[in-house]
Amino acid sequence: MEKEAIGTEFEQMLNARGVTRRSFMKLCGTLVAAAGLSQLTVPQVAQALEESVIGAKEGNLYPVIWIEGASCTGCTEAFAQSTEPDPATVVLEMISLNYSETLSAAAGYSMEEAKEQTIEAGNYLLVYEGAVLEGWGGNALRVAGKPGTEHLIEAAGKANAVVALGSCAVNGGWMGAHPNSAGAVGVQKYLQEAGISTPVVNIPGCPANPEWLVAVLVDVVMMSKLPDLNEDNKPSQIFNETIHDNCERRGHFENGEFVYQFGSEEEAKNYCLYAVGCRGPQTKANCGIVRYNDQRSWCVESGAPCIGCCEAAPMDPGHNWVEVNTPFFKRHRDLRIGDWVVQPEAICFGLTGIVAAAFVIHGFCWKASKRMKGNVRIEPKRAWDAKHPDQSIGDYSQPKTIVHEDGTKETMSAEDFEKKLQADYEKRHEALTGKKGGNE
Repeated sequence: MEKEAIGTEFEQMLNARGVTRRSFMKLCGTLVAAAGLSQLTVPQVAQALEESVIGAKEGNLYPVIWIEGASCTGCTEAFAQSTEPDPATVVLEMISLNYSETLSAAAGYSMEEAKEQTIEAGNYLLVYEGAVLEGWGGNALRVAGKPGTEHLIEAAGKANAVVALGSCAVNGGWMGAHPNSAGAVGVQKYLQEAGISTPVVNIPGCPANPEWLVAVLVDVVMMSKLPDLNEDNKPSQIFNETIHDNCERRGHFENGEFVYQFGSEEEAKNYCLYAVGCRGPQTKANCGIVRYNDQRSWCVESGAPCIGCCEAAPMDPGHNWVEVNTPFFKRHRDLRIGDWVVQPEAICFGLTGIVAAAFVIHGFCWKASKRMKGNVRIEPKRAWDAKHPDQSIGDYSQPKTIVHEDGTKETMSAEDFEKKLQADYEKRHEALTGKKGGNE
């Protein structure tokens, strides 16, 4: 019996769903862009799709379990409304979504039974959305009568790979921000501490771009391999360049043209948003290339500064994008000292004020001690040297050379030099005391 559909049957399947060949190839191009590959690879991706389980005569769909942790389901909503709905429907046919608390029609016992059967059979992909809550022994989140952490351990243990979808799943996200009373952490950190070695692919974002997930599915399901990952286990072709590198407003940054206030003339001219808090220079993602909403726009193009939602350190819940980047419309993040939150500018202004006050107090002290307006006497010999002649630093016995204003030089003995200093001081002091206020 045939296992795969031939090219003609595949095209008939596309036509039956109202999908043209052009639309299908456009989808392949989208996948290539999302994965950060060259457009020259579009034909290979299309061939891989055609020769994969799509259109197969027998059920070869790749099982997927999609578990919701502590999440708002925003990544699920974004994926469900991904680019080009009709081709996306075809792409979804390469997986068998056996369990999804948001997308599945079933609920309750039958849902949990389907998940258990999938885990028992093995050879599946786990997509985990949302933070892992360790608080109260994992009971900060309970599902089907069990701690949420148990569901993750059971599903991740036999999975071929785990996709941590969204910044909450990568390192806690919103849930991991201060005070993090529920003990939110990322999937990779939790599984590593639990001794589970299943590979984890981190896809940050709030929400994660659905085309990033589709690109990973193409790699895992049809290419039978994980994408190339960087040191944070993020797909390197997607998350190795900063948003600033590919930003359409980069030229304004180079020219020093910035928006300092929303509603200003500079904003109308689409100047760089760095001064109003854009985190593009420090956030790595290809948002400006893949974009959102059918590739119509993205955050910066719509006029909003990047808030760094893809910035997530998987092994450090405290270094989540909310903690690092708030307040979003200020150039610097908040500094937290216990429960005290302060902006760096406030610290700088405070230190400047303290230094200025110290100078003012120092000036009043000088005035009170009558050490101003010529009343400061130059010591012919340092006080330390006078008290410790055996440890003297200065040499007071050698002749001294004085250079006058007209450039002439005069050499005199150390004793005469000391007498001259004393005479000059007394002369200057007498001249000043003769003036009004000179004794102050």
